[in-house]
Amino acid sequence: MVGGLATVAPEHEIVAFAPTGIQGTRRVREALEPIPVERRLVTLPGAYAWRLAWSKSGRLPLERILGPFDVFHFSDWMYPPQRAGVRATTIHDLVPLHFPELVHPRTRRMHGAKYRHAAATCDVVFTNSRFTAADVAEHLQIPSERLRVAYPGIDARFRPDGERAELGAPYVLTVSTLDPRKNVEVVMDAFRLVRRQRPELLLVVVGGLAPGAVAPADREGVRMLGFVDDPRLAALYRGASAFVYASRFEGFGMPVVEALASGVPTVASSHPSLDETSGQAAFRADPTSAEAVAEALEDALQRGSERRASGLAHARQFTWEACGNAVLRGYESVL
Repeated sequence: MVGGLATVAPEHEIVAFAPTGIQGTRRVREALEPIPVERRLVTLPGAYAWRLAWSKSGRLPLERILGPFDVFHFSDWMYPPQRAGVRATTIHDLVPLHFPELVHPRTRRMHGAKYRHAAATCDVVFTNSRFTAADVAEHLQIPSERLRVAYPGIDARFRPDGERAELGAPYVLTVSTLDPRKNVEVVMDAFRLVRRQRPELLLVVVGGLAPGAVAPADREGVRMLGFVDDPRLAALYRGASAFVYASRFEGFGMPVVEALASGVPTVASSHPSLDETSGQAAFRADPTSAEAVAEALEDALQRGSERRASGLAHARQFTWEACGNAVLRGYESVL
């Protein structure tokens, strides 16, 4: 988002402020390296506790550290007080509210506090889909006139041309953090049904294990690759015969767009939280039914080329420049 904003608003002064620990400072510095913004990175011992105390106490306004500003857009991790200017944040989803049993207790506490704070203090709240905006309006009681949708973008490396992964056999790909909400077990059950007619097919599962989650048991024809970096992920998308994403609930569902942008026949959950990412390009399936997912996957394997062009066109609208424009318009609407 910061990169998109810097691209579309070069006449504005954008300051990236982050009080973090040693490793956090390094990661933030690397992420900001290609972005032309001023960096004010503060390395602190016990940074998490420091940010939490600052946010909860409501003392030491941000202007004492950064000077005057027109807009402060805070993240999930910190919401310090300010004296003046527009106050904004982004709510990516309400997963901790809808599925408290599926998230780490610290995440649940942190997001619960942020939800309350955003509802009480923000002039404008961004969400990354219309679905999430409606969810936020209903469950956090934030008036719709204070909500703005800023769709996330996808990295340009996710495209049809480029290196294609070779795994020694055709494969179906799924990409997600391994936790119950992502429904990987149902994907595995659906794959088992499809493989009865396609014994040469593999299922490749990419993604790290969520805190407190249990890794799926080994199954025939399934390869668990764990976390992979973006270049490897892009090659895996392009090499796949199909992609499947059967999540039970999302704020947006970035992997669906990444797969469509890579030209891969894509199966997505029919839950309405994935309507905007799927458009008319993905094959949809009830995420509670392995049989339905298997049927959609078979459809995608047989007829996926028919929707390739519409998938590429649909994915092209999700850019960080468009996100930056939406955020800038949101700021300007309340200045």
